[in-house]
Amino acid sequence: MSGRPEEISNIIKQQIKNYNSKIEMRETGTVILVGDGIARVYGLRNCMASELLEFDDGSYGMAQNLENETVSVAVLSDNNTIHEGTVVRRTGKVLSVPVGEAFLGRVVNALGVPVDGKGPVLSSETRPIEAEAPGIIERKGVDVPLQTGIKAIDSMIPIGRGQRELIIGDRQTGKTEIAVDTIINQKNTGVLCIYVAIGQKNTSVVQIANQLEKAGAMEYTIIVSASASESAPLQYVAPYAGCAMAEYFREQGKDVLIIYDDLSKHAVAYRALSLLIRRPPGREAYPGDVFYLHSRLLERAARVAPEYGGGSITALPLIETQAGDVSAYIPTNVISITDGQIFLETELFHAGIMPAINPGISVSRVGGSAQLKAMKKVSGELKLLYSQYRELQAFAQFGSDLDADTKARLALGERIVEVLKQDRNSPLRAGCQVAIVYAVINGYLNEIPVNRVKAYEAKLYEKLETSYGELLDRFEHNFYDESDVEELKKALLEMKE
Repeated sequence: MSGRPEEISNIIKQQIKNYNSKIEMRETGTVILVGDGIARVYGLRNCMASELLEFDDGSYGMAQNLENETVSVAVLSDNNTIHEGTVVRRTGKVLSVPVGEAFLGRVVNALGVPVDGKGPVLSSETRPIEAEAPGIIERKGVDVPLQTGIKAIDSMIPIGRGQRELIIGDRQTGKTEIAVDTIINQKNTGVLCIYVAIGQKNTSVVQIANQLEKAGAMEYTIIVSASASESAPLQYVAPYAGCAMAEYFREQGKDVLIIYDDLSKHAVAYRALSLLIRRPPGREAYPGDVFYLHSRLLERAARVAPEYGGGSITALPLIETQAGDVSAYIPTNVISITDGQIFLETELFHAGIMPAINPGISVSRVGGSAQLKAMKKVSGELKLLYSQYRELQAFAQFGSDLDADTKARLALGERIVEVLKQDRNSPLRAGCQVAIVYAVINGYLNEIPVNRVKAYEAKLYEKLETSYGELLDRFEHNFYDESDVEELKKALLEMKE
């Protein structure tokens, strides 16, 4: 040191003057047992339920069981080096995910980290994955339709914004296709979509992302993926993370559609997690709070009154049944939480009727009040006629001598089934749906052979789009009066000629 002694003493005095002693208190614990994505930690006395905890190796965990001396932690990272003796720190925050507009068009994991290789998402805001559902006072009645673009659903089992409609059926019956088509149909409607993939193969998620990209739907969609290869805690967190992202948009007054695909795999992941942290098993080894698991998630879907923000979250949970058994534990739980269900039947699927919707036990408990005026008027008898046809069809197999009335009903039923068939990824605009349902119920298709119905449909839509565009717009803007009916009849008679 070349400086003079008084200069050095001045510097030391300055340092002492500006010295600020700040002791940072951090509560830490130690891992005493680890395995299968669960760590048992000793020493975190003041830990909160669902608190985010940080391990020494940089990975995170979520506090689950708070016991006398230990805390059971669900580890939220597959690539960790946690071992006995690893130090764990409290963060003082409950588990949260980043939210924001920047997530639209992206594929992220259950913690909101992008997995699509398109770089980081710039987001400054986070939300806790668990949140309280809107109370009765904050809610508004469901009276705005959410068009799926699928004739069988929009005519017989309509869905409204803010509703929770269950899609239920066996494996490989087209449940995911209905969900994907509904997302594609939200183009230019202002409805944002979130697709949560739980326990699916990575290839399936990539396929869905490509489908949506091709249809131009990715720009208003977020995919949250917790694939089958990821740990049970991440699969458990995924739907709540997706719901937190949806709530961010709802608070801005926007309408959101969220799809949980599927909640049976979610329940299985939660069962694995619960058994590993030694919670007592109940029926079918599920923990006692498995009903609360899904009810607290689906209760968050609601339409909020304008004075509280005015947005909505519409939830379409999917449930996979085993051999069509809707009376199993998880299916009955979710049926009782939701506002109706769309039941897909394996027999119909194999018979080539797609979407394979069984109208007998499918129901929408609130969507009728949200249905378009025109559709409500024209489709009133549709469900009854379809159900009668299915009954008669079973009966007619055994009897060859049928009276004229039965034959006419069977012929009408065949045409209804043909009209309600729809190819995947081809949602239909509401005005065209109203026209074809009116045509089939009022006998305009009676003289057309069943195998020519598809061709007739295509020609009718073409004619309506070119010559009757205004009529279709009126139907879609909820107008329907006698003059509209006359105009529709005129178009159908021209088609007949």
